Amino acid sequence: MARKDPAVLRKVSVSLPFGIGSAEWEADPTERRAAWSLYVELVTRVAVQPLETDQGLLREALTSLYSLFGTTREILKDAGPDVGASHDSVGGIAIAVLNNGLRPFLAKWHPTLQAWEAQKPTTLSFKEHEKNWPEESTLYSELDNLRQGLEQYAKALATIAGVD
Repeated sequence: MARKDPAVLRKVSVSLPFGIGSAEWEADPTERRAAWSLYVELVTRVAVQPLETDQGLLREALTSLYSLFGTTREILKDAGPDVGASHDSVGGIAIAVLNNGLRPFLAKWHPTLQAWEAQKPTTLSFKEHEKNWPEESTLYSELDNLRQGLEQYAKALATIAGVD
């Protein structure tokens, strides 16, 4: 397979989740590297991997999602201003995904789950206590909807990085 020259500007067109729309521009090597870093962080987390109800803890899933804020900030800061902040840039897309997708989800579910966790009897495991939560199935459903949006974001990052 022929490797693409990373120095060449590559026109990309991506469809984005969370009401962000679509974007089209010529991605430069800095944006492609940042997109690759963001892609790797995203696809190796529960963010785009389905979480079955009998696997893991919802708290761990929310913590993993929350950590994407810090990771994204670091990747964008390390890449510098060349990744941009406009709609048609890796930086702008990453910021929009955090603010339009992750932030509302976590703002809703983090305190709700935390309130339930505070009621855990010492006789139950964390998993057993989560299973007793009336909101568990709703959170799993909304987590799956978020995952689908993040999967679309991951595909866009792969396109920008030139690995699709």
